[in-house]
Amino acid sequence: MLSPAEAKTVLEAALLSSEEPLSIADLRKLFDHELGADTIRRLLDELREDWTGKGVELVNLASGWRFQTRAEFQHYLDRISPEKAPRYSRAVLETLAIIAYRQPVTRGDIEEIRGVTVSPNVIRALEARGWIDVVGHRDTPGRPALYATTKTFLDDLGLRSLQELPPLEEIANTLELADPGAGSAVDARAGDDELAPPAIASAA
Repeated sequence: MLSPAEAKTVLEAALLSSEEPLSIADLRKLFDHELGADTIRRLLDELREDWTGKGVELVNLASGWRFQTRAEFQHYLDRISPEKAPRYSRAVLETLAIIAYRQPVTRGDIEEIRGVTVSPNVIRALEARGWIDVVGHRDTPGRPALYATTKTFLDDLGLRSLQELPPLEEIANTLELADPGAGSAVDARAGDDELAPPAIASAA
């Protein structure tokens, strides 16, 4: 049986080597489920304290735990990878904000709030990024799809739950993340798809 210090080192190694957040259930597998969830959480809290004041931090997100760069050091890292992928258009971010604060919603709901037609490219861009998913269908004629945000969306915001969402007016700035390749076509049509600020405020 590993000592608490040895178990904490195993957790540290697993989290540092993982590209995705690891849940408590994932981390218990490291020890063949011999350590309970409460013990794992206690060791994670200790590990988080161990990394206090370092350039990276251990954080608890919607999908689990991960190490990430502290925000105050990101601008230094940007100097060694200055090229940025195209960013999502305002139309994409506004659609995402409506889904986040009104979920679950249909495409028709989004169009009613925004006052314009929602391009299929906008929905596809958000699905491709893993920020939204279909969670059901409304029991109305045509059974339109109901969209909601995902754990990936929360992870990318650094949040554990929807209750931690920032005020609506901050979400576009917070979500200025690079499009992994599908966004340039969406960006090109942003100008005919924008919305006046009062309409977005109604999504809150």
